[in-house]
Amino acid sequence: MLLAILPELLLLVLALLLFIVEPFWKGERPRSGWVTFYGLLLIMIVSLIFGTPRASQEAFGGMIRFDWFAFLFKMLFLFGAALTALFFMDHPLLSKRGEAYLLLLAATLGMCLMASASDLVMLYLAIETTSIPLYVLAGFFLNEQDSTEAGFKYLFFGALTSAVMLYGLSLLFGLAGTTALAALGEKFASGQLSLQVAWGILALVTVGLAFKVSVAPFHFWAPDVYQGAPTAVTGFLSTASKAAGFAVLLRLFLMAFPSAQIPWPLLLAILAALTMTIGNLLALPQTNLKRLLAYSSIAHAGYILIGVVAATELGMTSVIFYLIVYLLTNLAAFGILMALGKVLGSDEVTAYNGLSRRSPWLALAMLVAFLSLAGMPPFGGFVAKVFVFAAGVEAGYIWLVFVGVLNSIVGLYYYLNVMKYVYLYRMPGEEEKKHPIQLSQATAWGLGVLILGVILLGTVFAPWFAFSSQAAQAMFLP
Repeated sequence: MLLAILPELLLLVLALLLFIVEPFWKGERPRSGWVTFYGLLLIMIVSLIFGTPRASQEAFGGMIRFDWFAFLFKMLFLFGAALTALFFMDHPLLSKRGEAYLLLLAATLGMCLMASASDLVMLYLAIETTSIPLYVLAGFFLNEQDSTEAGFKYLFFGALTSAVMLYGLSLLFGLAGTTALAALGEKFASGQLSLQVAWGILALVTVGLAFKVSVAPFHFWAPDVYQGAPTAVTGFLSTASKAAGFAVLLRLFLMAFPSAQIPWPLLLAILAALTMTIGNLLALPQTNLKRLLAYSSIAHAGYILIGVVAATELGMTSVIFYLIVYLLTNLAAFGILMALGKVLGSDEVTAYNGLSRRSPWLALAMLVAFLSLAGMPPFGGFVAKVFVFAAGVEAGYIWLVFVGVLNSIVGLYYYLNVMKYVYLYRMPGEEEKKHPIQLSQATAWGLGVLILGVILLGTVFAPWFAFSSQAAQAMFLP
């Protein structure tokens, strides 16, 4: 069953190839970025041709589940990593460090394993395989205080919450006598395990997973880490890493903790309402765009949780579709911030005065990304929110959907407030047309693909929703 881990094997081959040839490219390090980018695209193509699952099945003694749910997420991670490699090439320091691309590939490998893990041991190993490279990337520049502070905070709090989650998983194994997620679900469904104990274990596990996806009250690390880490790294951290966390959350909760016996949707509903509200309210006073997008990311985790709370096929489909849209939109937003930060030298919103005159196309791309994040038609974010809210209503969580709609209105305010500086304000004492902004070929291609994807997902969304539905159905198959 090597096809079950075909993307992971190819990622390992690509990483080894880059590790061997990269030292010989002194002075020509951008080649590492192109090798990584084209290598990841090739892995996607080969996996689509030879590695698509025909039916849901277990592999490697039940450690891995080979189904459409895992496969779709793997393609999403590979796509996100490929676009991130393009943005790495536009960074003046990351582009010269071949080890940055190796860490990116290692984190992507861990994410692919997270999506397909069906055993507690594999689940935890995959999470750590993802987390450790991201800790290093966040604090990649030792001579920059913000970067080292971001790396240390991410490592410290990540290790702490990971230990709490590991303790919960060890209790689960000790009481159930098995690490297989499906077997755990059967034991809870048959009443062999105490529900009181299950709630305690669930709380411990939720701490670790809530940290990974920045759900309140375990969101406190995100603003400082997002601001201090290199912007290209922040984009990958806020999208692919979050998607991997939700993939684990969906598989673990649906397979190991049957909602009929353990009403965990109510717990997640409370966390969703808290997360949306805290994220949006704290985003309102922000003047630094990386911190604003950090709190925006927290709020979006709350919206996604509405679909998880529904615990239905429509709910799972809406979550997967939302994560696809969110990856494209937020990766585009951070890609724009990276390109502009290099020129403007600041992430403060006032530095964006007159951007629409300095670079009309870049301003338009920023408008598309921010309107999609706000959930405005005809962009992907609008369709994603409609499906998530529909799943919440179908499941009877009307109060939670009402909270989500109110928070979406709040979010619209601070997104449009940023665009006010881009389109209405002028550069003080300067003629904007004398200060044009040029994009590198890699960044221009990356942003073009992402913005086009955001528009297509909002207008021609049926095929992507069908793929999401097919992946969601795999979660309800034996």
